[in-house]
Amino acid sequence: MSEEQPPKRSQRIGEETRRVSRRAGHALGQLNPISRASYPHDTHPALVPGIGIDEQRRRYSIDWFIFAVTGVLTVAFVIWGVADPAGVSEVAGVAYDWTMVHAGWLFNALAVVVLVFLLILAATRYGRIPLGKDGEQPEYSTFAWIAMLFAAGIGIGVLFWGPAEPLAYFHNVPAPLDHEPGSNQALHSAMAQTYFHWGLHAWGIYALVGGAVAYAAYRRGRVPLMSAIFEKLFGKKHSEGFAGKMIDMFAIVATLFGTAAALGIAVMQIGQGVVIVSGASELTNTMMVVIIAVLSACFVVSAVSGISRGIRYLSSINIVLTVGVITLFFIAGPTLFLLNLLPSAFMEYLGTMFQMMGRSASWGQETLDFQSAWTVYYWAWWISWSPFVGIFIARVSRGRTIRQFILGVILVPSSLLFVAYGVMGGTSMWLSREGQGGVSPDLSAPEVLFAVIDALPFLQWLPIVVVVILAIFFITSADSASVVMGILTTRGDQDPNKLVVVFWGLVMAGVATVMLLLGEGTALQGLQSLVIVTALPFAVVLILIMIAWSRELATDPHALREKYADLAVSNAVLDGVHRYGDDFALEVVPTDPGEGAGAQVDSEHGDYTSWYQRTDEHGAPVGYDFATGEWADGWDPETGEIGTVVTGDVPDSPAASDSPAAEPDPEGQTTSR
Repeated sequence: MSEEQPPKRSQRIGEETRRVSRRAGHALGQLNPISRASYPHDTHPALVPGIGIDEQRRRYSIDWFIFAVTGVLTVAFVIWGVADPAGVSEVAGVAYDWTMVHAGWLFNALAVVVLVFLLILAATRYGRIPLGKDGEQPEYSTFAWIAMLFAAGIGIGVLFWGPAEPLAYFHNVPAPLDHEPGSNQALHSAMAQTYFHWGLHAWGIYALVGGAVAYAAYRRGRVPLMSAIFEKLFGKKHSEGFAGKMIDMFAIVATLFGTAAALGIAVMQIGQGVVIVSGASELTNTMMVVIIAVLSACFVVSAVSGISRGIRYLSSINIVLTVGVITLFFIAGPTLFLLNLLPSAFMEYLGTMFQMMGRSASWGQETLDFQSAWTVYYWAWWISWSPFVGIFIARVSRGRTIRQFILGVILVPSSLLFVAYGVMGGTSMWLSREGQGGVSPDLSAPEVLFAVIDALPFLQWLPIVVVVILAIFFITSADSASVVMGILTTRGDQDPNKLVVVFWGLVMAGVATVMLLLGEGTALQGLQSLVIVTALPFAVVLILIMIAWSRELATDPHALREKYADLAVSNAVLDGVHRYGDDFALEVVPTDPGEGAGAQVDSEHGDYTSWYQRTDEHGAPVGYDFATGEWADGWDPETGEIGTVVTGDVPDSPAASDSPAAEPDPEGQTTSR
């Protein structure tokens, strides 16, 4: 006899969610002494414990409109880019110039507004709302959660920009600063500028999208789509209609080009490593195309074979290897110098943050040029990555409160990246200042990392490890981003069709190829131009997310209970002191209509009640019992099938198994299974 297989992780999560739902629903239901047919399922909106996505009844399928429109447009772009790179480059250049002149301010302002919005949200009462059902515990331990946030924060960019970006600022001081290049002031301002691009503001953008997706999916029971966030703002008809499809298409395009840019810089770095290891003369476009083709083939094999567990293991190994590389830099490099630099650079970042936030085109053409090449590019890159990274961190943050989520996502990865960039950037600047190893500002960004490795003792073998790390990053990033685009294309299916996933991976590789070719001698130029242009529509979406999420939180059951509590306690205390001085206690008693705790709330309004009305796969209302977790038509969440139900008072009746499925009660009443 074969050994019984343990339940799948998704089944365990579903069972735990239903158990929490029944417990929370039963506890809250005991507080409801009245039954009013105007409430769905006779449940007051303040007593709803929340709804998890795995409790809802949905049929997933490919959204052919989204798939056809985005697929045709992006494939056409790839064909155009291969056939006429000069023409694409000209159009991209015009679009880039227009975006920087007319919308550069938007990217700068949005990065600041998002961070401020989230910190305010975490500090208010809304911060106590869980990204899950009432009483639901976090799916992962705090340590595991932090480790996964760290995994999301450590990627291709650390090895590519870690040593190169601070070195660039060290020798070419960002305008409008007038520090002497190579001076101590330039050293610290270079690290501060790097931290500004990779720290709190970047992770604030990720946290906004991730928090809104997690809230919609695990608190409101919707699919993990960008459009699902806007159900309350636009109405369900529009969020699931053309407006919602446009938002999901913007998310796909942003993810496609943002991830393609990351894959592009990985290929540039891998190519440079291959040149060093093989002894080739130079990195050519042909070599980069071959590298993309080989790595894309590896991605297709991983996507089709379904070795997602192996990819997760490879990702974990990659994080360990990356941390190992950073540790080697710290040990083999100027350790004492780095120990002094790290805290000083961090304080410089905090001290000059508001100055960096205030730099714009109003400071002059030099500042505008720097903002275009660096700061705005980074804001656009983070915006384009936000659907991808946001959905990932949403999936691992279920059960945490909004406050825990916001502070954890913003502070933990940022802190770890401050250390990583401080070590790698500090090492490259120190070597350049000391004139060791040929580390100079004349090197291209892909060359800096290998120049630093060559200058450090006993690390001549490290380029091979770096190439392996970057190759794994390419494959896992392409795999993960393709899955996210597959989710957006299949109406929120968290296990999308593999052919759809492969299609998006290949298109992404094609876009990365075109982006590299557009840059001609400077490949980064092509990457930056298209990332900034394609991120612009989704920047507008981020503004709408802040509005939509705020409105939904205001009608959340937890917020509604706190609103009731504040008014009830305030009124009771004032009345008690006035009538009895110090000697009084609180007691719950009925009041005349319009004089109780809910006097200022229209609890029967659709804003409070429409979202938790359960429906079947076709959208028809079905009765549901929050206390028992049972559906009126006998639908079983574990099997996904409709069982038999009985409407009598004897649940153990022999006739129960022969009873036909009950029709939904028009009043929302449920029947026992």
